[in-house]
Amino acid sequence: MADIIKPSIRQLEYQDWELGLFIHFGIRTFYEGHIDWDGKPMPVEGFNPIDLDCEEWIKTAKEAGLNYTVLTAKHHDGFCNWKSKYTDYSVASTPWKNGKGDVVREFVDACRKYDMKVGVYYSPADASSKNFNKDIEAYDDYFIAQVSELMTNYGEIDILWFDGCGSVGHKYDWNRIIGEIRRMQPNILIFNMGDPDFRWVGNEEGIAPSPCWNVVESVPFSIETSENEALNGEKYAWLPAECDCKMRKNWFFSENDEDTIKSFEELIGLYYYSVGRGANLLLNIGPDRRGHLPVKDKELLIKMGKEIKTRFSNPVAILDDCIIEEGEIVYTPEKPQVIDHVIIQENLSKGESVRKFRIWAQPGTSGMPVVIYECNNIGHKAICRFNAIKVNKIWLEIVETDFEPIISNLSFFNIGK
Repeated sequence: MADIIKPSIRQLEYQDWELGLFIHFGIRTFYEGHIDWDGKPMPVEGFNPIDLDCEEWIKTAKEAGLNYTVLTAKHHDGFCNWKSKYTDYSVASTPWKNGKGDVVREFVDACRKYDMKVGVYYSPADASSKNFNKDIEAYDDYFIAQVSELMTNYGEIDILWFDGCGSVGHKYDWNRIIGEIRRMQPNILIFNMGDPDFRWVGNEEGIAPSPCWNVVESVPFSIETSENEALNGEKYAWLPAECDCKMRKNWFFSENDEDTIKSFEELIGLYYYSVGRGANLLLNIGPDRRGHLPVKDKELLIKMGKEIKTRFSNPVAILDDCIIEEGEIVYTPEKPQVIDHVIIQENLSKGESVRKFRIWAQPGTSGMPVVIYECNNIGHKAICRFNAIKVNKIWLEIVETDFEPIISNLSFFNIGK
């Protein structure tokens, strides 16, 4: 057991959150057609959300059953959604609320009001800084100074989300940066870079691979490169995956991409491809220029959340209804029962054990048992979907393990979809 990689308590908490809302909002919201690093000017005078409503964002996420949110406090353009003392490129220089507004403050306050976990996105790379890629030490000072504002002025922050875009080839003094962050926020979860607690899945499509292991030896950190980054001083580490994706073609609001909104069916599919494979799903919506979530995006998010709750709130049977027979976990209904989904969860507090499992069924009232599902890891959650089958008996066989596993949840469903 000494060689088994184990998660921290905070990492296990994060994996239980499962679903989050990504919110891309900033100066680029007000400049149609801009893309990362295009060099086009975006003057601060353009930023003026006339009816910013962060409570609407968070209430929507709550209604959809989401558990955490991540706001772009500073994107690659360098514009700060708070009144940073270290740049003129912030809300303090805008006409919005005569320079007295603070998007981060309103966002954090809304999260606290509705009991939502708080995440802030901070781009390590900064197109507005004269020192980035020129004076590395001076830029690290700037980096730390700005992050310190976020870490000390808004109470406890649950997630600090580092985007690797723009940082390929750049050297940060991560030991110094991360040391300061963890000193200021001991319980924070860091995404992707430096000394991460969870990792990027490697695409921006919301899809985890199968299997999706929790223990890795390197991490993908940017869409701009296929090379993975070695872990900081560790050969292997527990780093659960997060799948981020966009509701539309663009991360920030656009007037011209409503036709690209994902369908309801695709959103449900992404849930299976992410949470159903043991990862978290962070789904982005870009608020419009008023400061509201676009109506169609909002309605789809709520519909998705309600459908997930409908599908998985009423199991036919749970682990307590099963018995152990020759090492297998068996459910025998009183009469033949149609099943089309099984959800399995492994207790990960001591590490990840299961390397292969099968679901068997004895169809109807007679006949030889058949394997109806087979996969590798269970991890935080495996949602096993298969064609509906009427079973006389159904059971879980653990085929290969690293040590004696503990199954914390085994639920059987007849969803009919």
